Order: sequence, then C-alpha cells, then structure tokens
Amino acid sequence: MSAKQPLIDAATLQDALMAGEPLCILDCRARLEESSAGRRLWEAEHIPGSQHVDLDGDLASSPGEAGRHPLPSAAAFSATLQRLGVSPEVPVVVYDDRGGQLAAARAWWMLHCWAGHPDVRVLDGGLTAWQREGGEMTHGVSLAASSDWQPEFNERALVGADSVLASSDMKIDARAPERFRGEVEPIDPVAGHIPGAVCRPSAANLSADGRFKPAATLDSELPRHDGAISYCGSGVTACHNILAYAVIGRDLPRLYAGSWSHWITDPKRPVASGD
Repeated sequence: MSAKQPLIDAATLQDALMAGEPLCILDCRARLEESSAGRRLWEAEHIPGSQHVDLDGDLASSPGEAGRHPLPSAAAFSATLQRLGVSPEVPVVVYDDRGGQLAAARAWWMLHCWAGHPDVRVLDGGLTAWQREGGEMTHGVSLAASSDWQPEFNERALVGADSVLASSDMKIDARAPERFRGEVEPIDPVAGHIPGAVCRPSAANLSADGRFKPAATLDSELPRHDGAISYCGSGVTACHNILAYAVIGRDLPRLYAGSWSHWITDPKRPVASGD
C-alpha cells in the first residue's frame, strides 16, 4: 500500500487482509462520557486482528492542570507502541466509529506526526463503512508480538499555551459552533474560545455517510494559513482537523494538545465569546 495518503477505504483494507499483507490494526473507539466504553465496544466485536487502544489510558495521561486529555510522556507512549507491536516497518491502520473523531485521528497524529511512523492510515468512514462493505467482525482476541521500536518524537508538531498566546498564527477551533461562541459549555467550567481563533468543527470535515469529504471540497472549506495551531476541548478532535489538512496535502497545523481545557486553567489567559 502507498504511504502517501492518510486515509484507507474499507474495500482496500479488506483486500489487504485477504492478501495477508502485514498490518497493525488499532481500534480507537471511545466515548468521552464513559472511559470504559472503548474497550467494551472492542470486546463485543471488532475488525479481525485489531487491538484495542484506549483514549484515556494509551493516548492520554491523567487529566489535571494540563487538560482533560494531555499527551502521555514520550516514554509512556513508546511503551504502549512496543506493547502493541507497532514498528515502522509495518503499516498501521487506525479506526473508530465516529468518522475518525473519537479517537482514530488522535492516534494517527500521535503515531505519524509525533512519533514519526511513516505509514499510518485512518479507515475512512470507520466501522460503518467497514460493515457497509460486508467486512467481517469478530470478538476473538489476537495478541501481537511486542516490538522494540524507540521513536524519535517530533516536538515541533506541538505548541504550548505561552506560544499560542504569543503567536500570530491562525488558531483553528475544532469544537461545535455553539461551544466556540460560548453559548453552551457541556464539559469545561468556562465557555468561549481563544481570542482570534476561527471555528472549523471537526464534524464539518465529514460527509453524511461519515467519510471525509472529497479533497477538493475540503480544500475549498478549510481555512488557509501560512501557519496554524489546531485546538479543541482537550486535544482530541483537533487532530481531526490536522488530518483533514493532510488529506488535501497542505501544511499541517501544530497541535495545542492541552487545548481549551488547559487554556482556562490560568485565569490570566484571555477568553473570547461570540463569532
């Protein structure tokens, strides 16, 4: 499979599995309101050969002053990748059931943009597309042999709050418009957005069938920038916007991993509301 595209369609994945191509498949399903839901969904049924990756336990460290889903340490994530048998020699496919928003795009970003794996794809349309194509589902567990991969992490793909505050780069907010405007805030204790940010909800990257919109459509819709910072509530759906830029081949925004849930921990940081 070519490593140039960040998406893979269900039919191509089926063909690769039938051909016995070496693949590492990671099930990244998650529910923000129930931390155990991802594993429960995986245990019920999953794509054959896939392994469960936990948003809270594998793709984040403990919530606190750094935000609701702060990145794990490089050492902790390296240990996770070794446990899952991930190595740069074997292509990786990640999927969820929310069009990549929870939390396949986060896994793609951590593996490809941060850890530097050369070939990571998100299953376009996720499990819905897989099942629509007649893809097999199983509840069987297959454990991968561990790897000894020691990634070289790209910290330039990240930006911290101080740099966000000082930067003139465009800030792109992946939350829903009503949260961006500060009209509602169902999760965090403060409503609003980072001053100067523009709203690009991650859900707007998807067509009605849950797959990414055509590249030409995304190219016409995504904000144009000479430098950008992507954020959301806690650094999860922000990765979906970064993935959308990868789909159309534009320069990738940097990730503010702490996002809004970290921004508001310091009352001295400014807060805006409205459009």
